[in-house]
Amino acid sequence: MTLQKSSSKNLGALSHIRVLDLSRILAGPWCTQNLADLGAEVIKVERPGYGDDTRAWGPPWINLEGKISSYFAAANRGKKSLTLNISSPQGKKIIEELVKISDVVIENYKLGDLKRYGLDYESLKVINPKLVYCSITGYGQDGPNAHKPGYDFVFQAIGGMMSITGEADAEPGGGPQKVGIAIADVITGMYSTIAILAALNSRDQTGLGQYIDMALLDGIIALGGNQITGFFTDGKVPFRYGNAHASLVPYQVFAVKDGEIVVAVGNDTQWQRFCEAINRPDLAKDPKWEKVTGRITGRSELIPQLAKTMLEKGMNEWITILEQHDVPCGPINNYQQVFADPQVIHRGIKVDTPYEDGSIISTIASPLRLQSTPPEYRRPPPKLGDSNFEILNQLLGYSEESIEQLKKEKIV
Repeated sequence: MTLQKSSSKNLGALSHIRVLDLSRILAGPWCTQNLADLGAEVIKVERPGYGDDTRAWGPPWINLEGKISSYFAAANRGKKSLTLNISSPQGKKIIEELVKISDVVIENYKLGDLKRYGLDYESLKVINPKLVYCSITGYGQDGPNAHKPGYDFVFQAIGGMMSITGEADAEPGGGPQKVGIAIADVITGMYSTIAILAALNSRDQTGLGQYIDMALLDGIIALGGNQITGFFTDGKVPFRYGNAHASLVPYQVFAVKDGEIVVAVGNDTQWQRFCEAINRPDLAKDPKWEKVTGRITGRSELIPQLAKTMLEKGMNEWITILEQHDVPCGPINNYQQVFADPQVIHRGIKVDTPYEDGSIISTIASPLRLQSTPPEYRRPPPKLGDSNFEILNQLLGYSEESIEQLKKEKIV
């Protein structure tokens, strides 16, 4: 087991950036974890006594006493936790003090909630004109549905993702399906990361921050761009292909003698290599299947022939043969099998980060592999309020007596 250690030589690409994270659940925390991995100081502001909602989304539990569920741990590595009642005058004052010395604020409160507390962008940019302020909501800051709440599942439905996910209606088990992860949250978190980095780059040129309006609905629709562009082109509404592909054939799951494998033939050259690998020269020579257009329009005739051939050998034998012919393919792994894969092990995708008491938490490495300033995992997911004293005393200059008074008044 390899523990991730911080290197003094690598300060991180964003080591000069401080982020005030007022977000919770997944989209916002996913974004700020990206920033933390890249070296930003991220201060996660949480409700006293409760914290981020996902702290309670267990089991599985990483640390029950410290209120850390595996769900919370997956999106909050590298952050400092500050518990704060932002609805109180003193809590608002502390936020304003932090805003003065921060570069980014990110929040995902309901539309208008922070404005009631005077913590909206228009109020805070007066304190810090260089502030980059990112709001994440379900529907965005304007429009007829802007006031509505919503979760990932809802946006997978209304944003069209479920209409193209799952087996076709006529197939066994056919019907709409959600993606197996909260894809609307994750993609909006990723887009938010890009937007924040772009705004910081713009600030370097103008000296001014700006407001960013991110919406889960926008993110999930954008993710379907290649399917949607096809719809814009010919007016045909995309539908579910199950594990097949609308624009490539064969590109699907095939049953083999002892299980199932994925084959992904991405162009006409690979098609010729695939036919050679499965010893079907007749299909390779047939002008009906030579080009991808013919294979798409004739898939109902072609696929049964391929399916019959694929049943002749087992999974490992087919994968060996197909890889020898440079045909993209692979087994359908569960996550236990994923982390036994030699390539996954080599890439170090599982990272173990220690707490001060010696306990270890395992999370997923950032895929952002910068060579000169690579991501580092300096802090495990925070225990609730673990940085209260550090932030209030060392960063803002509050005395120990003042901090104790804040505790008594349940402000922190």
